[in-house]
Amino acid sequence: MSEAEVEALVRGICFKTGPPRRLGVEVEWLVHELRAPQLPVTPERLEAAYAALRTVPLRSALTVEPGGQLELSSPPAASLTEVIGTVSADLDAVRAVLRDDGLALVGLGQDPWHEPRRFLRQPRYDAMEACLDRTGPAGRAMMCTSASVQVCLDAGHEEPGPLGLVRRWWLAHQLGAVLVAAFANSPLAGHRPTGWLSTRQLMWTRIGAGRAGGPRLDTDPRGAWARHVLDSPVMCVRRDRGPWDVPEGLTFRDWIRTGAPRPPTREDLDYHVTTLFPPVRPRGHLELRMIDAQPGDDGWIVPLAVTAALFDDPEAAETAYRAVKPLAERTLGLPAPHNPLWLDAARNGLADAELREVAVTCFTTALDALPRLGAAPEVIEAVTAHLDRYVVLGRCPADDLLDRQRGTDGRAHGKDFRP
Repeated sequence: MSEAEVEALVRGICFKTGPPRRLGVEVEWLVHELRAPQLPVTPERLEAAYAALRTVPLRSALTVEPGGQLELSSPPAASLTEVIGTVSADLDAVRAVLRDDGLALVGLGQDPWHEPRRFLRQPRYDAMEACLDRTGPAGRAMMCTSASVQVCLDAGHEEPGPLGLVRRWWLAHQLGAVLVAAFANSPLAGHRPTGWLSTRQLMWTRIGAGRAGGPRLDTDPRGAWARHVLDSPVMCVRRDRGPWDVPEGLTFRDWIRTGAPRPPTREDLDYHVTTLFPPVRPRGHLELRMIDAQPGDDGWIVPLAVTAALFDDPEAAETAYRAVKPLAERTLGLPAPHNPLWLDAARNGLADAELREVAVTCFTTALDALPRLGAAPEVIEAVTAHLDRYVVLGRCPADDLLDRQRGTDGRAHGKDFRP
């Protein structure tokens, strides 16, 4: 393949435009002991539980992450109500199986107790670990002890406007910082506060711009992303047998030009794109990856509902665009998440006065839009509760965790801390 051919392929496969009609969500969970979550779960128990789960009929795709986290990925849905119904039913079935084995799904962005420990032993993850270890321990934390709520949206119309591709791409990168702050839920690691409300987002940042950063924003998202793909480092060169090569400093553009250790194929390009982890990843649709896993059985529904309303309702999308526009100055033109706006969101959450003000506007706007999207009353109630309990007060779920860890809400803390 030539560089021009690769750029054309990336432009074609990563952004597919049309009226926003589909919605999806990927919910990751830590898996802990039901009665003593601070105790490690043995690999043998995880394997037995996951073998039982493979016999359960689910509509969502069930996958296991490198550290043993579980992920449910919904099929593309025609409405918010459909995706919530599908994933909720699947989660009920998964929880029932895990409960019989004394295990539970836990909604935390970063494991507060356990050190990274890899559960999956496959060439892909061996190579990923070797590659990410070059930037420090953050890579192993991301692989093995983190969890998120990822919202998937159609890329948008080809033409300008609130539902247009260029606007939605830009909005995702500015609103993304607000979502980081409003749903931060990972302030602890190794039993102690890290000083960041979203430690998970901090870990992603530390992996480096080439692996976990986005491109600079301009009026041509396709071109910007294609260049980013070409100029990002290759994680590994796959082999049919034996360990995969893990080159250092070899971009995909370099690989095309040198053809060493072998010329890259179309399959290599497709795989390379899956090894890039920006906060907004185009995969035909837009995958928003910046939201920490949320507390409670149904906490994931709130970020899904808020995000869907602000992107797919034209009136709400226009209001959200105007609300977040002033935040762009704080990025200093640097790509997410390696800019001051995103770092402030991960460190301070909604204690940042400007982020809190924008978040109040965005949540209020989402609440106005949700009935137009056909959202059920219980979904609207859940978003209202998050607005009142957290956003208006400049708090996020991470503040609850810190209160419990300090014992300031009257509960036990330290080794008996419960999420």
